[in-house]
Amino acid sequence: MVIEIAIRSLQVTFSALVISALIGVPLGASLALAKFPARRIALALIYTGMGLPPVVVGLAVYLLLSRSGPMGGLDWLFTIPAMILAQTILSIPLIVGITMSSVLAVDPMLRIQLRALGATHWQATRDLLLEARSGVIVGLAAGFGAIISEVGAVMLVGGNIAGQTRVLTTAIVLETRQGNFDEALALGGILLGLAFVANLIMVIAQGRLREIK
Repeated sequence: MVIEIAIRSLQVTFSALVISALIGVPLGASLALAKFPARRIALALIYTGMGLPPVVVGLAVYLLLSRSGPMGGLDWLFTIPAMILAQTILSIPLIVGITMSSVLAVDPMLRIQLRALGATHWQATRDLLLEARSGVIVGLAAGFGAIISEVGAVMLVGGNIAGQTRVLTTAIVLETRQGNFDEALALGGILLGLAFVANLIMVIAQGRLREIK
């Protein structure tokens, strides 16, 4: 049972992280380089999103996926896809914000030089992301941490159903409420262990990327 819960936690976490990265990294780079009238408003929204209360996100996704909601026809409520959606919404602003800051920290002359050498906008953006790759990994690590440790949103949209949507964080809450503190501590240890291994992999990758420079 514990192994099943741990595997489900990893499934939800990495699914949300991959989707968040595919959306957040390009968006963060684009916001760092683009100039448009509402840019300051967009930045303010991103910074606000970096501190989104998980329960508010859970409530919004719940209403979105409820039978009377605009996406009720998907029948996702109290399923893994609903949990992935909620956690993706939570992690995207973190990845966008940190990626944007990392790209902005790169020498602005580099982009000018790339464009002068004939690089297209997307080629220049790609090279700037490569230059800022250590910071991008920090953004992914922050997104991962927000996802794997989250409990409020997944409780609301997942329902903590045994054998279906129960993950490590919600299992810890359940065992604590039932007074099973030994089981809760054991699950907490597994959660911390998984988080440590994942972040260690990111740290190693970050170090190797720095050596490539």
